[in-house]
Amino acid sequence: MTMYLPIYVIIAAVLSGCMGAEPWVKPYERGNLADPVMQFDRDPVSSMYMNHVHEAREGARGASGSAGGGCGCN
Repeated sequence: MTMYLPIYVIIAAVLSGCMGAEPWVKPYERGNLADPVMQFDRDPVSSMYMNHVHEAREGARGASGSAGGGCGCN
């Protein structure tokens, strides 16, 4: 039991660091995250078109992240 004590102390220290009362993103920082520079795609119109193409080719909605296809063979 005593040889596992350092492991328990390390786990307790790591888990206590995850708990906090204040939010990670402060209310005054949310404006920075809403900036168009922070978007994942450089061209949202092109990505919307590519999503439409993927949906039409799969024959089902949500083809960009779901398993299976539109043929019903899964």
